[in-house]
Amino acid sequence: MKQTQTIKYSVQGHSHDHLHHLLEKFHLPLDDVKVDHHQHNQELSYCPLFRGMTQREHDEFLDRNVSEILTYEKGEIIVRQGDPIHFVLLLVQGSVRTEMITMEGNVLDIDILEAVIPLAPSFIYGTKNNYPVDVIAIETAVFLKISKEAWLDEMARNKQLLTNFLTMNADLTLFLTNKLQMISLKSLRKKLATFFLDKTTVKEDTFTLKRSRTQLAEYFGVQRQSLARSLKEMEEEGIIQLKGRIVSILDRNKLIRE
Repeated sequence: MKQTQTIKYSVQGHSHDHLHHLLEKFHLPLDDVKVDHHQHNQELSYCPLFRGMTQREHDEFLDRNVSEILTYEKGEIIVRQGDPIHFVLLLVQGSVRTEMITMEGNVLDIDILEAVIPLAPSFIYGTKNNYPVDVIAIETAVFLKISKEAWLDEMARNKQLLTNFLTMNADLTLFLTNKLQMISLKSLRKKLATFFLDKTTVKEDTFTLKRSRTQLAEYFGVQRQSLARSLKEMEEEGIIQLKGRIVSILDRNKLIRE
């Protein structure tokens, strides 16, 4: 792990000002901080944990509780599967991938996480509070370090924060349930159908893939050629449309029947 001298923050308005304050607090040079308004356009207040809270409330939350700012370069391992969770890591810049080593020694691609989000929220206060996955930086990733005790105290005082935390854990449980269901499917087309249905709704029928075709093949545990063949078949049958990484669902009923 390395702490870089140049850190990009894609936050705006008060959030950007407040992160400058945090950088100053932790003795990081303000002149080297660059603001990127085009890559992510995210604010700390967009984090599901801070939903429904005012800018002042989450700024004061950070003032009280951030104990350290950690940065990781592309490819660096942030935590390993099985590591104990001693504190909360809040990803505020960049993206990471999560993967799991199975009992057979195979690598299982779980998900890609983008700022702003905490790592493994459902496992922080568990009886066995260990990270369930390896977490690896896809690009330069910046984390705010917060003690578990401070986080728990904040939730005890703030009903909105507690509600957000419970909602996030419920959503994560649903995601893991759907992931397990998809893994259990033997047909690649059924896996693709489940994946596409999970990423879209009737009203929002288009989404952008986070992964390349090679990475998507690894995600499903198949050869790239097999993935390309199945995607082409689904296009030819008028089920989906692909334009680069943009996927549009043309016939949702056919996807459901797969």
